[in-house]
Amino acid sequence: MSEAIPTVADTLIFPRWILPITDGDPILENHALAISGGVITAILPSEQARSVVAKERVDLPGQIVLPGLINAHGHAAMSLLRGMADDYPLMTWLNDHIWPTEGRWVSEEFVRDGAALALAEMLKTGTTCFSDMYFFPEVAAELTHRIGMRAQFAFPIFDFPCAWGSGPDEYFAKGLTLRDKYKQSDLISIAFGPHAPYTVGDAALSRVAMLSAETEAPVQIHLHETQTEVDDAVGADGRRPIQRLADLGLLTPRTQCVHLAAVSDEDVALLATHGSHAIHCPESNLKLASGFSPVEKMRRAGINVALGTDGAASNNDLDLLGEMRTAALLAKAVAGDATALPDMAALRCATLNGAKALGIDHLVGSLEVGKQADLISIDLTDLAQQPLYSPSSQMVYSNVSHRVRNSWIKGQRMLDNGALTQLDSQELAAKAEYWRQRISGV
Repeated sequence: MSEAIPTVADTLIFPRWILPITDGDPILENHALAISGGVITAILPSEQARSVVAKERVDLPGQIVLPGLINAHGHAAMSLLRGMADDYPLMTWLNDHIWPTEGRWVSEEFVRDGAALALAEMLKTGTTCFSDMYFFPEVAAELTHRIGMRAQFAFPIFDFPCAWGSGPDEYFAKGLTLRDKYKQSDLISIAFGPHAPYTVGDAALSRVAMLSAETEAPVQIHLHETQTEVDDAVGADGRRPIQRLADLGLLTPRTQCVHLAAVSDEDVALLATHGSHAIHCPESNLKLASGFSPVEKMRRAGINVALGTDGAASNNDLDLLGEMRTAALLAKAVAGDATALPDMAALRCATLNGAKALGIDHLVGSLEVGKQADLISIDLTDLAQQPLYSPSSQMVYSNVSHRVRNSWIKGQRMLDNGALTQLDSQELAAKAEYWRQRISGV
């Protein structure tokens, strides 16, 4: 924490605990956090902080402050398809339900309204940064930038036409234009989003690898989501998809591999060798019966594991605290080891590891002097959190997402005692109902 005590601050926050997600995993009690110019300027004992002159003082008795959560994979606008096609296997869900519905309804209006609904849900459950892979990313990016949320947009790439374009050439052109627009932004970043090895051929994947190397832009891809995907790939050319990406130069420290639910020891070794990141989406994987990601095995191999909710059409929520609890419990069952993915490791997956995967850990992911002030507070005074022996344990293993009270992004208040400051909840609910009626034909 900071030894220097600032004389003034824009905002001074006094919680019961601070969980900075730093080396040694400290939990600071009766400390305060100072913010100026959107940056954390001090974390110091509360008594020392009382000498600081602040424009705004925020007292949070019984609450814990920690870094804003980072949802490292999702499809925000698909919140409008929540509950529309449940209890189907992955390819039936995609081919018979989701893709036909998207083909008919996806538009700029759909993306704008669906993304707004998703942003509100994420903010109310503690997420301050998310990664999105969906059509019309320029629309979602404009909305996100306008309200002041942090995000990575992985523009979609397929070998075939979609609502957003006619094929790879148009996807690359639009995506690179979008990257140029936000090149100087410290809130919005643009990544390459080849959908999956089974929807993108070698030519487009090689082009992604080349352009990612030239621009140092991240790449996010669905990978090894099911055993069927792996078996089909091996049957086609004798290689597992991870090996194919490695051969094409697409496994690098900039690559974010989503799902990894059908992974062998050799796959783990390949990911570790190339320094690629794993984005774990346990609830979507469970709901679609996709498989079980060997999270503890990957962690022990040195692979950075972050968390994502996937889209609300396959989850059916964007609650990363709930996702973290599922991840921690599932990791123990998969590893056959009750010590797998302990509470602080799970919290890192939802915060600093997400920042590392997105390449923004120099900005956010932990509460440290000099980093941008992306943080949340959670009220731990509810009966369901009593007695409280360990704040970190209660954060992971009890149900706390409904207890998120405040959030700041770059020092801007986004959630004020549970109320959204930048979005209108009633308007969002009305638009969601409007889309339900259109899609259902009611």
